[in-house]
Order: sequence, then C-alpha cells, then structure tokens
Amino acid sequence: MSYWAARVADVPSEALRRAAFGDLADPDPALLAAPRAAGDRLLAAIVLGGQGRYAAAAALLGPLAHVADPVLASLALSTFASHRRQLGGHAAAFGPDGAALRLVAGRSGAGDADGLDVQGARTDALLGLAADNLGTGRLTVAHRLLARAEPVSWRSRVRLGWVTAEVMLAGGRGHEAVPPAETALEIATAAGARRHITKSQLVLAAALGATGDRERAMHLVDDAFAVSEKFALSSLSWPAGLLAADMRPSASEEYRSRVDATLHAVLRRSDPVGRRLAHESPWLPG
Repeated sequence: MSYWAARVADVPSEALRRAAFGDLADPDPALLAAPRAAGDRLLAAIVLGGQGRYAAAAALLGPLAHVADPVLASLALSTFASHRRQLGGHAAAFGPDGAALRLVAGRSGAGDADGLDVQGARTDALLGLAADNLGTGRLTVAHRLLARAEPVSWRSRVRLGWVTAEVMLAGGRGHEAVPPAETALEIATAAGARRHITKSQLVLAAALGATGDRERAMHLVDDAFAVSEKFALSSLSWPAGLLAADMRPSASEEYRSRVDATLHAVLRRSDPVGRRLAHESPWLPG
C-alpha cells in the first residue's frame, strides 16, 4: 500500500510518478506547473531537480519540509539536500539530511513501490548523509552510514549502488566500485526508470574508467549524454559532458563548452544560496 493510500486527496498522480521514477522523461510542463496534492508537489520537485530547475523545486520543497506528516517532511528534506549536493553544496546538505533522518527514526509504516514510505525516507537520509560525508572528505563516516542503510524499494537499492560506488571511487578502489554500479544499472533498467538509468550509466562509466575499461565507459557516457540532452536532464548532462571531455580529449573543448552553457542555464534557474554554493564548490567547474 502506498504511503498516501489513506489520503485520497494526496495520492500522487500516475503521470508524475512516471516522470519522477519511470519512463516519462519529458513531461508536459503543465504537469509541473501547480501541483496541489502534497504527494504531487514532492514528485514535481523531484522532476524539477532532475531538470536543474532548483529554485522552482525549492519553492515546492520548503513548505513540505514543515508539514505534520514526518515521512513526507523527511522525503522533502532529503530531496532538497540532494539538490544542494548537485550544486556542489555537500556541507550545506548536512542539515536537511540530518533533520530528515531524525523525523523517521524509530518509525514504521506501510510500504510503497517507489520507496515513498518510512523505510525509503530513512534510507534516503542515510545515503544522503553518506554522500555529504564523501563530499567533505569523511570517507570512514560515509562507510559507516552505508552500512546502516537497509534499502527495500528498487529506488533505494539503486541509490545505495550509486553512493557505494562513489565512496569506493573516492577511496581509490575502482575495481570495487564496479559491482555496485553494475547492480544499480541493472535495477534501474528493470524498473524502466529513465533518469535513474542515465545516472547509473554515468556512475558505472566513472567506475569502469577508473579500472581502465575506457571503451565501455565511453559508450555508456555517450548514451547518457545523448539522453540527458534530449530530455533536458540538466542535472545529469553537465556531469556527462565532463566525463566525456575526460575520456575523449580530442573533443574536450567542445564538451566543456557545452558543459559551461548547461551550468550557466542551471545557475540562472537556481536560488541565490544555490548559486553561491555552486560558485564556491570545488566539485563544479569554475
């Protein structure tokens, strides 16, 4: 049963589910314009973040972070934190991720296919904190947080694969990064989740590149870059461009020019704090 099943007015629309977690990679803008139900506002914010429209996403997530229901508030906080990380603000994500975890500590409840439930919220917060610690150089803490995550839904298992692979890469353990990245791609593909497939391809490409398998890595990057550009997934297209530039030096200037254009557009659609974090972050190209 869905977390929202008992609240008919708050049941997320199927179209927004597909846009956030499925095959509707290029939803009608009207779908995101003014969602009324709480579940729809969360899903719309997730979609907007994937498009790099962080200010619009934050406008939806801010009120949701203060609703009475702890699961919805937790999911909103974790989503906001992930958007801060996408702008390079790993330290700034600690606060909302920590608050998200506190809201669902010790709670239980009905399950949801996409992890919009207590267990999914707890896993999102733990994985978010692991990524925050990774981004601020605390690899030992990141490992401990990963060990605490108990993913149930396909989405949580995909995210566990991403963060595990990224922590392994940060520790110089490229070969150990490949299996969790492969698993993430397999699960996302089975779920038919276009955005998750694309990010999984990038994570796996980075892992393969670290092991010397550049041919397969480049194939994955090319596919991810094409899809992210086609469907305006700006949060993924600029990392894809950077990977492509690193793996294909002869075309590096062209890729980096496209990355600069994408990031410029993303920052124009970010809130002032997000823009400042991006400018100050060592994770984003200057």
